Amino acid sequence: MSDRRATLHDVARHCSVSYQTVSRVVNNHPYVAPETRERVLKAIDELGYRPNRAAQSLAANQSHVLGMLTFGIENYGPAQVMIHTEQAARAAGYDLIFVHTPDSRVESLRAALNRLLHWQVDGLILITPLTNISLDDVRSLSGDYPMVQIGLERGASVPSVGVNQHRGGELVADYLLSLGHEQIAELAGPDDWFDAAERHHGFVTRLGKANTAPVATVHGDWSSRSGYHAIQTLIAAGKQFTALFCANDQMAIGALQALSEAGRRVPEDVSVIGFDDIPEAAYLIPPLTTVRQDFAAVGQQGIAGLLQRIAEPDGEPQQTHIEPTLIERQSTAPRK
Repeated sequence: MSDRRATLHDVARHCSVSYQTVSRVVNNHPYVAPETRERVLKAIDELGYRPNRAAQSLAANQSHVLGMLTFGIENYGPAQVMIHTEQAARAAGYDLIFVHTPDSRVESLRAALNRLLHWQVDGLILITPLTNISLDDVRSLSGDYPMVQIGLERGASVPSVGVNQHRGGELVADYLLSLGHEQIAELAGPDDWFDAAERHHGFVTRLGKANTAPVATVHGDWSSRSGYHAIQTLIAAGKQFTALFCANDQMAIGALQALSEAGRRVPEDVSVIGFDDIPEAAYLIPPLTTVRQDFAAVGQQGIAGLLQRIAEPDGEPQQTHIEPTLIERQSTAPRK
């Protein structure tokens, strides 16, 4: 081949199929035999063919580009959602453009979204996990664009995908109660985050059904540092607890350090459970019991939901809840 750009016709001649067949493969059309699809993809790779996105956009009135507005990606959960959403978009044949906003004011979100919409995007994914962003704000921000929200309160009337955080809180309460713990402290996340509020509500509601309640609830900011200082505060206040629920693993790391410095053994004196199942959780001392969130499923369902909205913009908005899983390790034990 010369230095000129390879075309669909070049690919068709190279693997002895029709131009229409190559076009179907490039556009992810389902009705192509697997062996033919494999042969065409191999030829595309050998010839270095790259789709002309501009021409495709004009022909189909689509750019095959999706936009994502993000907030809080310095935290593990939102960062994982962003990574897995990009992977799911790529697997579906779409590019994903990110714009991050450093604060949650509606004005900042709108400015970030305007930067995003300079690109011709087919739809939007919003990661705006704070309670001060109302549903009216979400609708206003997205305008006429097909949109899916990642993480939102249950029952919201906009398309959304997220882990069932309420159920995660219930899993923690049920597990600690099953171990015989009654004096349970809670290190909750920021009270203006949907995820933190849902985890807290699920936890205390399930404890309430067992006629108990947290001996204390303190709030951190998701960081290990805040977990460390929160537990120092509880100990200094003389709070007695045999179990501790931390609303994320990072705060649990700080809590483990504070408990160690205070001479409280884990799990002999205090059982500790986190939330997220970060990669390091299995390698802490002791390995951390936690609640695993399936961020890959969030990304996949988010993209699937958005593509459905693009195909059927007038369809009923759907909420998809992905169930969390409790992972038992050595940081928890039956109450002595």
